Amino acid sequence: MIIEIYRLTKNFPADERFGLISQLRRAIISISLNIAEGSGKISKKDFANFIRIAIGSLIETDTALKISLDLEYISRKDYEKLDLKIKELYFKLIGLDKSLRKKK
Repeated sequence: MIIEIYRLTKNFPADERFGLISQLRRAIISISLNIAEGSGKISKKDFANFIRIAIGSLIETDTALKISLDLEYISRKDYEKLDLKIKELYFKLIGLDKSLRKKK
């Protein structure tokens, strides 16, 4: 999804450089970075906290894409394609979070 977001945002208006372009790119990258950072933590609880942050960034990405759609910066087809991927990743991250927080 990172590459798709970067490609899509290349077509945004120049005046969005420090607005939606920057926000979308930072949010989508934050997902992967938080998963990576969390995976290096010793405890499952710490890892789960980073997964929750990644989920927040995923929701932020989704919201920014909805705004981009409303502003007609992206097509409905592009939005729906990414929306499916976002939903799939969301449920995977929720499952991982639940697994990490499960008491033995």
